[in-house]
Amino acid sequence: MSEKKLFIQTLGCAMNVRDSEHIVAELSQKENYTLTEDIKEADLILINTCSVREKPVHKLFSEIGAFEKIKKNGAKIGVCGCTASHLGGEIFKRAPYVDFVLGARNVSKITKAVKTPKFIGTDIDYDESEFTFADFRNNPYKTYINISIGCDKHCTYCIVPYTRGDEISIPFDIIFKETLKAVQKGAKEVFLLGQNVNNYGKKFRNNHKKIDFSDLLEELSTIEGLERIRFTSPHPLHMDDKFLQVFANNPKICKSIHMPLQSGSDNILKAMKRGYDKKWYLNRAFKIRELCPDVSISTDIIVAFPGESDKDFEETMDVLEQVRFEQLFSFKYSKRPLTKAASMPNQIPEDIASSRLTTLQNRHNEILDEIVLKQKNKEVKVLFEELRANGAVAGRTDNNFLVQIQGSEEFLGELKRVKITDVKRMVLYGEII
Repeated sequence: MSEKKLFIQTLGCAMNVRDSEHIVAELSQKENYTLTEDIKEADLILINTCSVREKPVHKLFSEIGAFEKIKKNGAKIGVCGCTASHLGGEIFKRAPYVDFVLGARNVSKITKAVKTPKFIGTDIDYDESEFTFADFRNNPYKTYINISIGCDKHCTYCIVPYTRGDEISIPFDIIFKETLKAVQKGAKEVFLLGQNVNNYGKKFRNNHKKIDFSDLLEELSTIEGLERIRFTSPHPLHMDDKFLQVFANNPKICKSIHMPLQSGSDNILKAMKRGYDKKWYLNRAFKIRELCPDVSISTDIIVAFPGESDKDFEETMDVLEQVRFEQLFSFKYSKRPLTKAASMPNQIPEDIASSRLTTLQNRHNEILDEIVLKQKNKEVKVLFEELRANGAVAGRTDNNFLVQIQGSEEFLGELKRVKITDVKRMVLYGEII
């Protein structure tokens, strides 16, 4: 079988990154493809898409149009991921040169897709929870591992349940074996992925060991050679005391947690169908800060959700002031097809949405500058995993600050103690102790 070249572009979340790794693994081991960064030499061009906001969907068609113009004769183009799930065959109508469409819940069908003209695989009820993928990782020092697929929450702004289907947990033994294999091949860190990771264990395809997310964390931490465990995204609704205690007390669990807020207003949270209120969210955030003084908390915030008043926005700003997030992912509300919020009254004008987003981001930048200033002269432990320009190497602390030092590939995959000597908003600089 002759060797073929694969070019893949990945948009969106960490789950898409892992899906792309699965695609690469299946194609390299079963169809003899090797990765290339030169699109002009590729025999197969894939774009793994995101549909959480409107902008990436528009970008898709401009990107594949550009691909069509520069690809070599005979090269195939495939569209994968969440946009593939919700647009399906419409992609062929808008871009007839696309060869196949493969939805986010159908990754295991990739080898069939490349062999079948105009293949469409977009079944959001398709169950891949027990499929064993071939092995491939972009980063040899850490591994992404899916622990669940889909989402049952149906937040009124979110298209994910319509592109990834209902939530189902991946069996514990599959997760454990995949983690163990990665560690035996050199991974020091595992990053567990799911739409609501701390809802793990509620529903399996078949009869499997009953286990919740807290117990899963404890079990994985027994793997010798595994140094760090990270995960995203937990849901604030499922942050019970057991989970917080395990998070705080297990030394292998990194003290960095993502707590998607979305809004600080009870009215808006109810309209979003988030399942918690401001009081519960703050209680959980303060409890985490109490249990882990060095914890870093990141969040997602949507401004200008339909019906959001000035007072509602002030409630969001109040949570920002009280929690003082170390990292913020913030967006203007984006109307998505199939969602209830798309048809809600009182959609917010663009100028108001932009103004609120600017206010939020500017204040967070001020908070972040104060936070990073306090990191100077601290001693931290860093797992180095990335070479940078000018003889530098970078990695992350236990609580997820990015640290850069002067060094070379000899530090890659190593955990080293570092003293922070200088700080910028997005990067801390240091020296090996």
